[in-house]
Amino acid sequence: MLEVKGLSAGYGDVQILREVSLAVDDGEIVTLVGSNGSGKSTLLNAICGIIRPTAGLVRLDSTDITGWNSEAIVARGITQVPEGRRLFPTMTVHENLLMGAYRRRDGQGIERDLEWMYAMFPRLKERQKQQAGSMSGGEQQMCAIARGLMAKPRILILDELSLGLAPIMLDTLVDAMQKIHREGTTIFLVEQDVATAFDLAKTGYVLENGRVVLSGPTAELKTNPHVKRAYLGL
Repeated sequence: MLEVKGLSAGYGDVQILREVSLAVDDGEIVTLVGSNGSGKSTLLNAICGIIRPTAGLVRLDSTDITGWNSEAIVARGITQVPEGRRLFPTMTVHENLLMGAYRRRDGQGIERDLEWMYAMFPRLKERQKQQAGSMSGGEQQMCAIARGLMAKPRILILDELSLGLAPIMLDTLVDAMQKIHREGTTIFLVEQDVATAFDLAKTGYVLENGRVVLSGPTAELKTNPHVKRAYLGL
């Protein structure tokens, strides 16, 4: 479905990514883990058309989408929930969700998906008339995920799902991710919280200093001595 092959990218003269390769198959939850500064966000920016790679390619369903602009990539079915949520803070929750569906023209479908979002996240339904910027961090993350889903993506990319969340809120969102996956959405999770990422995903990649250094089933990565020492505190 999504294939990244030999991708290199950076900002100006600073190279961040070096020949990164990974794949996300249809119906999977795949995770990419790494510490701050490893290049995770740069990789997402290159996949989603925010920056142009200097080498390598990105394919979606065998179509080369390398260097396409963000709007064209969203139209092909890739939606990113960015790190830090980046909601429209002075707009209501409901208005933020509608912004996720800005490209859609199926009014009845939009209404059905709004009801699905409010059923998935009852707290958003309670706060649908509230300004998004006035909610807690966990509630804003719910809103950001729901806004992304309103685009009806084939692949939902989550950048740092767990960032700044209390454990009980993270558990709620992990349950929601599992429900979303069961509904048929492919998920690519980019995450610092390795334990959470490996619990959600069956396939994982470890990014260090702009390179993929390990990959495979997360059940095996959990037992890797380097992963246990560097990321799991074992």
